[in-house]
This record gives sequence, C-alpha cells and structure tokens, in this order.
Amino acid sequence: MQKRFFLHALAATLALGASLPAAAQWKPTKPINLIVPWAAGGSTDQITRVTAAELEKVLGQKIIVVNQPGASGSIGTKNAWEAPKDGYTWAAGAAQDLGTYQALGMLDVPARDWHMFLSVANIAVVGAGAGTPYQNMQQLLDAMKAKPGEVKVATAGVTSGGHNAMEAISRATGVKYRHVTYDGGNPAVVATVSGETDITTQLAVEQAEMIRGKRIRPLATVSDRPLEIEGYGTIEPISKTIPGFKAPANYFGIFIPKGVPPEVVATVQDIWTKNIANNPAIKAYAVNKGALFAPVAGDAALAAAMPAIQANAWLLHSTGKTKVSPDTVGIAKP
Repeated sequence: MQKRFFLHALAATLALGASLPAAAQWKPTKPINLIVPWAAGGSTDQITRVTAAELEKVLGQKIIVVNQPGASGSIGTKNAWEAPKDGYTWAAGAAQDLGTYQALGMLDVPARDWHMFLSVANIAVVGAGAGTPYQNMQQLLDAMKAKPGEVKVATAGVTSGGHNAMEAISRATGVKYRHVTYDGGNPAVVATVSGETDITTQLAVEQAEMIRGKRIRPLATVSDRPLEIEGYGTIEPISKTIPGFKAPANYFGIFIPKGVPPEVVATVQDIWTKNIANNPAIKAYAVNKGALFAPVAGDAALAAAMPAIQANAWLLHSTGKTKVSPDTVGIAKP
C-alpha cells in the first residue's frame, strides 16, 4: 500500500516539476518562520520538523518551527496568511483542515489560495488505553451503544484528524461518545495513556510509540486499509467491523500563501521534485510512525487532498458545525 501511494505521488510530482516555468533561484537571506498551528509533539509538529531539517540542507538557511495552537489550527494558519507575503512565513498542517476553515467560519481563505507541498498521508487509529477493557473494535462499539455518551474520546479538537475519524464512526454506526478536546494530538494521546480518557482516535503517527510500548491498544485503523507499524505489526481496518467503511487519505505538508514572489514557489517546487520525492529521512519517518510516504506539490497536491477536504467539510456540515454550506465556498459534495 505504501509503495502504491509513493509511486502515484512521485509520478505526480515529477510531472509537476517537468511543467514548471523557468524562474530565478530563490536564496533566502534570513530565517524562515514555519508556523505549526498545533501543540508540539503531534502529527503536524513531527513531520514538519523532519521536513524542515531536509529543506534547510538545500536552502542553506534556518527554518524556525513555531508552535501556535488554538481554534482547531486556524489561529496559527491565519497568522501565516496575514504575515507579509515575502516568502518568509509558511504554515504547516493537514490539507483537509486547511480546506475546511472557510466553511467553519474560522478563516475566509480557500485551500486553492495556498501553494501546497505535501509529504505524507496519515491514517487515524482507534486506540484504547491499556487499562480499559476493550480488546477489539466490536467490544468498543457495543459499550458505546450500551452507555451512550459515556465513553471518553480524546482528540485534538473539532476538525482535527482524530475528531473527524470519531465523527465518521459515529455517523456509520449511530454510537454516541463524550468528546474531550486537547491542544494537539500528542496531549490527546497522553490523556488516553494516563487514563484521563478511554479512547483516542488520533493519527497513527501520534500513537505509534505508545502502541509499541503497549500503553495503547490499537483496535482498528479508521480506514478500509490495514496499517503496518514498525516494531508492532499490522493493525486491521475498521471496515472489518463496519462493512463498507471508507475514509480518504489525510495529507500533511507545508503551505505557502499565494501572493509570495514567484521565485519562492518555483524554488520550493524544485526542491520537492529533486530532494523530497525520494527523501530517505521522510521515508524513514513514515515507516517508523505508520504514515504513508506521499510527496506531491502544486496542483497535483490540491487534487490529491481534495477528497479528504470534501469528506471533512461535509461531515462537519452534517453535524451542524459549519457556518455555511461547503458548496457555497467551492467544496462540492463527494
């Protein structure tokens, strides 16, 4: 599965690189601020720091990762958007979040107004605290049905990958749960390990270490695909318990607002094609953490991310969380 994702994304990235217009090479003369709109240690923070280190090698300039959590990632993202369009302030995160802020009324900027540089795709996992009685997904669903609203589920907040995953499960099965929110995926996972909550549905990359350490018991991927985590083994898909369940890939990466000098964008796209498409450090991160190595940039990145953006926006709309219907801001119903 990871090989298939990689080959598809690589082909798209190479095709993009081949079609890029000639542009002057950008040489940054001062550090670049890269805003992570979530807490340190979570999925966005992890992959952003790995990617930033690889970009620094090519750009020859420091990239400063700044954590600015709050309002489901929209605060830090808004700060990146409102910064001077000089190419020295970028954002990071999940493309599906970026595409949903407008419908939620959090940031009036559509995903197409950003240059996307995606690196990995992440899959959410239903992880039970080691002290809970749940040994498989069916037991958890039975408990949620028997005690509606009592099972505590930790996520990084509304629109986060974990929240979207649990909402998709709730919609597919009718179960009700108690939503407990945190400032990022890592705090949500820690809450489940400590027993403050029963379950977390955050991403595999945020749970991998605790899964390997047997402090979280993975019940299923929130997907129709199994997932291999190095040092643990295979986590079976939730579609084995909920037939027909599907979830689009949740792409993560770096976002540069449109309006910056064209040489900035051309340079980063060139780096994505030549240095990120086969990057061993990012590949190793994906294998170790249970992510899918899937580098892609530009229009191809937006096309790859759109299924998750659509699914996310319309799921939130169906549960009454959006301010406007997604189709009014250019997000067609899937």
